[in-house]
Amino acid sequence: MYEKIKRGWFSNLKGDALSGIVVALALIPEAIAFSIIAGVDPKVGLYASFAICVVIAFTGGRPGMISAATGAMALLMVTLVKEHGLEYLLAATLLTGVLQIVAGYLKLADLMRFVSRSVVTGFVNALAILIFMAQLPELTDVTWHVYAMTAAGLAIIYGFPWLPRIGRTIPSPLVCIVVLTAVYMITGMEIRSVGDMGELPDSLPVFLWPDIPLNLETLTIIFPTALMLTVVGLLESMMTATIVDDLTDTASDKNRECRGQGIANIGSGLLGGMAGCAMIGQSVINIKSGGRSRLSTLFAGVALLIMVVFLADWVSQIPMAALVAVMIMVSIGTFSWESIRDLKKHPMSTNIVMLATVAVTVGTHNLAIGVFVGVLLAAMFFANKVGQILYVGSEETDEGEHRIYRVVGQVFFASSERFMDAFDFKETVERVTIDLSRAHFWDITAVEALDRVVIKFRREGTAVELIGLNEASATIVDRYAVHDDPAAVEKLMGGH
Repeated sequence: MYEKIKRGWFSNLKGDALSGIVVALALIPEAIAFSIIAGVDPKVGLYASFAICVVIAFTGGRPGMISAATGAMALLMVTLVKEHGLEYLLAATLLTGVLQIVAGYLKLADLMRFVSRSVVTGFVNALAILIFMAQLPELTDVTWHVYAMTAAGLAIIYGFPWLPRIGRTIPSPLVCIVVLTAVYMITGMEIRSVGDMGELPDSLPVFLWPDIPLNLETLTIIFPTALMLTVVGLLESMMTATIVDDLTDTASDKNRECRGQGIANIGSGLLGGMAGCAMIGQSVINIKSGGRSRLSTLFAGVALLIMVVFLADWVSQIPMAALVAVMIMVSIGTFSWESIRDLKKHPMSTNIVMLATVAVTVGTHNLAIGVFVGVLLAAMFFANKVGQILYVGSEETDEGEHRIYRVVGQVFFASSERFMDAFDFKETVERVTIDLSRAHFWDITAVEALDRVVIKFRREGTAVELIGLNEASATIVDRYAVHDDPAAVEKLMGGH
């Protein structure tokens, strides 16, 4: 037990502490921006980021992953806040947490196995593009000083690690922020800083219970928003966990992560914060800055609160150009450049799924819709491919009076027409044997196709025998086949 705690919390003290500071600094402007998107006070997003970070460090299933207030979640809150106010948002946040805990106990995270690698790649690339696009307002209609500061920040981020000795001990994004803040304060140049994003809170968060009536009407108001927040939050968290798994070459407990996200959102709602989820940008910053254990996530949350409450005067002086440089680094590091190179090598269907996921996600700014489209396309391509793997051969015996059909492959909705087209119903034979020992019937559509084949042969006066059904196929055929029921046969064949 001691070794497990040590490995999960204290195996990387220096790296986790430094990466936590970097993540906290990067969280501040984003939390404020997401609060503005949702239509609430900046402290709602900041308190949420603190609470979620701290709680998920203890309850989450993916060490080193950062969870906080996010843009994807904020977009879903706009209507509820506009029509009913902050108190209803806090109630929806609490309900979101409850639903996510239920999802964790129902092991819904296991559904991630149906998300193909091409969808994950598309998700990653789309998010990288969205992260970059989110920086463009800070680089539009500004003075040359902003471009110079951003370029200098990128030079520090990519150049500092090459310095001997110290280059590998201090995260270069942290050096970028410190150096550019010092330059900004010394020169007094007229560029945007964190303080221009919104007023930072001047007190610690306190326990808040939503001041709303607890009745069915309230539930009908908050449930649709809470359900959407649950789905989007868990989807983004599970996808981010998969990416961090790849970056660290370690496994995560995604069902525990579902429960952890729920507990964290309940904690956020009780402290006056909005619902949140895992953040791929900050998670990548954490990993690339050396963060690995749960301590990095905890440190990020605690550092965030200390900075915005007790060091607000200093934090407000951080130039946005420094944080833009950090997020551009995240965007470049997140994008899967190999996926561009592999377009020529991968099958067309794989490329279409990846590009469609990117296009829909970027076009809608909704990660859930993009992933849904990608999963749907991947499923369709897979079904079509498996449906093509079906062979029906035949041979004559007894001087042309008996024909044996041998079916090899998977019979289901995508291959049922191909299955039926393989039989010659006009051939004059006394008996037909259909050997199904190397076939598998998966669904009702496959059983109906088998019914039609048997019935059509019998109507031509041909005796039909089915042999070789495996146990699973025999079960579904025995339960749903109707070729031995005259009344059902007439209903099935109707006008055929």
